[in-house]
Amino acid sequence: MSPTMQYVTLPGTDLSVSTVSLGCNNFGSRLDAAQSRAVVDAALEHGITFFDTADIYSTGESEKILGAALAGRRDDAVIATKFGGPMSETDRGSAPDYVRRACEASLRRLGVDHIDLYYQHMPDPDVPIADTLGALDELVQAGKVRHIACSNSSAQQIAAAVDTARERGLPRFVAAQIEWNLLERKVEADIVPACEEHELAVIPYYPLAAGLLTGKYRKGSAFPAGSRFDKSDYFAATATDEALSRVENLLTLASKLDRQLSELALAWLDARPQIASVLIGSASPAQVARNVSHLRRPLDEDELAMIDTFLANN
Repeated sequence: MSPTMQYVTLPGTDLSVSTVSLGCNNFGSRLDAAQSRAVVDAALEHGITFFDTADIYSTGESEKILGAALAGRRDDAVIATKFGGPMSETDRGSAPDYVRRACEASLRRLGVDHIDLYYQHMPDPDVPIADTLGALDELVQAGKVRHIACSNSSAQQIAAAVDTARERGLPRFVAAQIEWNLLERKVEADIVPACEEHELAVIPYYPLAAGLLTGKYRKGSAFPAGSRFDKSDYFAATATDEALSRVENLLTLASKLDRQLSELALAWLDARPQIASVLIGSASPAQVARNVSHLRRPLDEDELAMIDTFLANN
C-alpha cells in the first residue's frame, strides 16, 4: 500500500479498497496486453489496489489481460468483475444457471480461484432478484465470490434486492456502481439516497464524463482526431451544445479555484461521503499518475461551498 493513497473498507465486508480504483474496460480494445500491463504496474505503484473489469469488456479479453497482469500479485489486488451483459445472443442475463456459468468463465479468464466483488452488471427484468441472489449465495458459500454488488440499478431495484436478501437470509449487495459526475447528477435524487439508506458503498464510473470533464473537448471546436469522441458516435452524441456549454462554465470555475477541470471533477466526487472509490479509466501510466495526483489536494469547505453555489445555478 502507498502512504499517499487512502483506503476504506466497504460496508459490511472485510474488503479494504483504494479510494481510487482502476477501470479496465480499455484492456483488449484501446490497449493491447503490453500497454495494459504497464497501466496495471503504474496503478499498483501509485497505491491502487482495486481493479474493475467485466466479462463483456472486449468479450472476455479484459479479464484475461488483467488476470495475466496481476499474476504473482493476486494478494495485492481486490478484483471486481461483472456478469449479465451480453456475451452472445444466448449468454446474458441473471438466470441462476447462467450466473454460475458466467462466474466459472470469469474465474478461468482471470486465472484466480475467487472474485472479490461480483457485480450484477445490469438488472434483468425477466428473472426474479431472489433467484439471482440464490445463485450468488451458492457462489459465496463455495468460496468463489467474496461479496456481491449491483451496477446500473434503480433506487427501487436496490431496495428490492436488499429487502429480498434480508427476508431470505441471502448475501446482500454491498456496493453500487453508478454513473455520477459534474455533468450527470440525476442519481443524486434517488439512487444515492437509496445507497445511503441501505448502506451500499457508491462507486462512480465515468467520473470525467468519458473525457468531457478534461477540458479537451470545447464548444465550437472539432473533436481531436483519433479521440474517443471522434471515433465513437455513442460518445459524440453526449457532447451536446448544452453539455459543452456547461463544460465552458466549469472551466471558468476551475480557473477561479486554481485547479485543472479534471482535478476539480475528481476531487468533487472524492469529497462525497457516500463514495468509497472513484473509478478511473487510464490509457497510459502517465494518466494513472495524473489522476491519482488530482486527489492529493482535497477540496476545502470554502471550495466545496463555491462549487455547490455554482451547481445550484447551472
